[in-house]
Amino acid sequence: MANTKKLMTSWRWWMVVLLFIATTVNYMDRQVLSLTWEDFIKPEFHWTDNNYGTITAIFSIFYAICMLFAGKFVDWMGTKKGYLISIGVWSAGACLHAICGVLTARFAGYDSTALMAAETAVDAIAIISSISVWLFIAARCVLALGEAGNFPAAIKTTAEYFPKKDRAFATSIFNSGASVGALVAPATIPLLAKACGWEWAFIIIGGLGFIWMGFWAFMYDKPENSKHVNEAELEYIHQDDAAEEAAKAAAAAEKKIPLWKCFTYRQTWAFVIGKLFTDGVWWFFLFWAPSYFKNQFGYRADSGMGMLLIITLYAIVTFISIFGGYLPKMFVEKKGMHPYNGRMLSMLIFAFFPLFALFAQPMGQFSAWWPAIFIGLAGAGHQAWSANLFSTIGDMFPKGAIATITGIGGMAGGVGSFFIQKGAGALFTYSEKAGDAFTFLGFSGKPAGYFVMFCICGLAYLLAWTLMKVLVPKYSPIAE
Repeated sequence: MANTKKLMTSWRWWMVVLLFIATTVNYMDRQVLSLTWEDFIKPEFHWTDNNYGTITAIFSIFYAICMLFAGKFVDWMGTKKGYLISIGVWSAGACLHAICGVLTARFAGYDSTALMAAETAVDAIAIISSISVWLFIAARCVLALGEAGNFPAAIKTTAEYFPKKDRAFATSIFNSGASVGALVAPATIPLLAKACGWEWAFIIIGGLGFIWMGFWAFMYDKPENSKHVNEAELEYIHQDDAAEEAAKAAAAAEKKIPLWKCFTYRQTWAFVIGKLFTDGVWWFFLFWAPSYFKNQFGYRADSGMGMLLIITLYAIVTFISIFGGYLPKMFVEKKGMHPYNGRMLSMLIFAFFPLFALFAQPMGQFSAWWPAIFIGLAGAGHQAWSANLFSTIGDMFPKGAIATITGIGGMAGGVGSFFIQKGAGALFTYSEKAGDAFTFLGFSGKPAGYFVMFCICGLAYLLAWTLMKVLVPKYSPIAE
């Protein structure tokens, strides 16, 4: 056995490295717009917050719709081709953003984007903003279409290359790419936009995906076909094949729950409410934080202070959210609680974290660091809440229904995100125009609009948890 271990290749870990890089790039591609729109794109196209809210809202719901079909697409195409197509599409979508300026100028009848940016006529500005918004929506939808395939393809790769006991660890490694991307993006993207122009920020970050495709095409093969995987590693990878075959047979015999019938269960609606009320909060922080620090405190995304604030926010999210999976485990192992009850208690605790967002605006009067810290704590609460919310599906539903319920919940989250993004954009535009005529708890104008949104985000989780508890007061699994 010692000899076998010594001679075993470790090609499976190179697959994890590729998955980690892909997830990092995925997250960075998604962040380019939020880190450039306020300082670079908005002046060129005369956008309002409502315009930006429309773009992010449609991206959110289209991404959710694509997620419903992404897994089936990857299964149909196979891991290698499916992942290549996914990252190729989203990289192309990222780069397509760069030509929106040129196309807008052409369609609007301007010789250059500089002339378009200098336009002052109200009617002409309306035409410019309308054309540019629709072009960005088109590019954003292409991005969403491709990005939806990242997670299903990555999960499929870990299932192919790792035995069950190692899959959670491998998944945690590649999934940390989201956190790394969140930290790297604000430190690089605004500087690229400042040095080369916002168009090149999209092209350079989007181009990273095409480079990755070359490594994937060269390095990936199914383990049994890979020249880099020796017999010892292959035996290690397939160590629980017999058990998996038995599980597949049991799953095949398991009765499936029709889609329509899923909506007759209170448990389904509990999960739907958990996603509907909270997914949009995370996307709100993701898409609007750079704009908030610019409008509220005057820190551009490409300034040293602006980058430090966003990096601090996501560092807090990254390091605190890791307790999301540990807390219910502690309740079960040390307190002897039922897994579902331990999970619901953990979700209640994490539902209090977003309340920190209520203090972001009042404390922001003293320093911009307070909102960065409080929004970071709220975001960490969301990530921990979300991890436990997904786990409640396995607690309540038979295996044959888990994917269906996950898809339903994902759609609900997309709908919730659509309304919160669109609502935020409309509110910020209205409050800015209204000025002192719009007030909320001691704030007026746009700061009042931000405070309204922070209150909605802060209270959403406790409301969601309460409604979930009303629908499912105690552990009540569905037996089919």
